[in-house]
Amino acid sequence: MGGTAAISLGSLLAACGSAGSGSGLPDDVQIVQRFPQNLVAGRVRVPISLASNGGLLTVDGDSATPDQLSARILRIDGDRDTVILEDIVAPKHDAGLATPYWPFRATITEPGLYRLVLDGGPDDGAAFQVFARGEVPVPGIGDSLPSFDSPTFDDARGVSPLCTRQPEPCPMHHITLREALTIGKPIAFLVGTPAHCATGTCAPALEAIVSTREIVGDSTTFLHAEVYADPDATRTAEAVAAMSMNYEPALFITDTNGIVVERLDAVFDAAEIRSLIS
Repeated sequence: MGGTAAISLGSLLAACGSAGSGSGLPDDVQIVQRFPQNLVAGRVRVPISLASNGGLLTVDGDSATPDQLSARILRIDGDRDTVILEDIVAPKHDAGLATPYWPFRATITEPGLYRLVLDGGPDDGAAFQVFARGEVPVPGIGDSLPSFDSPTFDDARGVSPLCTRQPEPCPMHHITLREALTIGKPIAFLVGTPAHCATGTCAPALEAIVSTREIVGDSTTFLHAEVYADPDATRTAEAVAAMSMNYEPALFITDTNGIVVERLDAVFDAAEIRSLIS
C-alpha cells in the first residue's frame, strides 16, 4: 500500500530545468509529486514538494521554501502542449510536517495527459494523467461514500490492533461508518496506518485530524480505519476493499448526505483539513 503516493527521488522527480531569475527557487529545483495517479476529470488537487541537489527541501533545511508557488497547466497532445490554465497559485503547507507541500487546485474537464509547470521551475514540469469518471474506483467528489461496518472499540471486526497510533489509539473508533452515514452529519473518514505507512504521512495526517476534531467538536463525525488487519501488515483490512484503495492515506470528507465533497490524498496538514471542514 501507498507506493504510488510515496516520495521517490527517482520516479517522481520532474526533469531538471533552469530556474527563472528571481523565482526564489534553487537553480536545480525539481518537482516531487505527492499524489497517486488517480485524478478524475473535474476538480483536481495536485500537491507537490520540491527538491534540490538530490534531496527534498525541508522546513529546517538550508534552502528557503516560498510561501506560495505559481504555475500553469498544459495539456499534452502528441508533440504539442496547449496551455489550459495559467497563474494558478498554491500556498505552502507545513503544519506538523518536516517536508512542506504545495497543493495546486484546478478544474480540468477533459481526461488526458497534462503537465504542471512551475514559474521558475523545470521546463518539463511534472506530468500527470486525468481519468474519466468511472475509470478510478476509489470514491471521489460527487460519489456516495460506501457503507460498511468499520472497526470500533466495541467490535474490532478482526482488525488488530484496532488503531496503530501511539502511545494510545485515536478516539475516532466509537461508531461504524455505516452508522455514521445514518446520522445526517458531515463525515471526515481517514484510511491510513501510522505504524506501516509507505509514505510516512499517515501519522501526521492522523494527528492533524485528531486536533481538528478537538476544535470542530461534534458538528462533524470523525472516523479512522486502519489499512492492515494484523500487526505484521500481511493482511489488508476491509476498509481497503470497501474504498477500492491502492494507496494511503486518504481523507474523505462528505456532506450531510454522505456524498464526498473533498478527498485529500497522500499528504495533508491540519491547516488544509480545517479550511475544508470549517
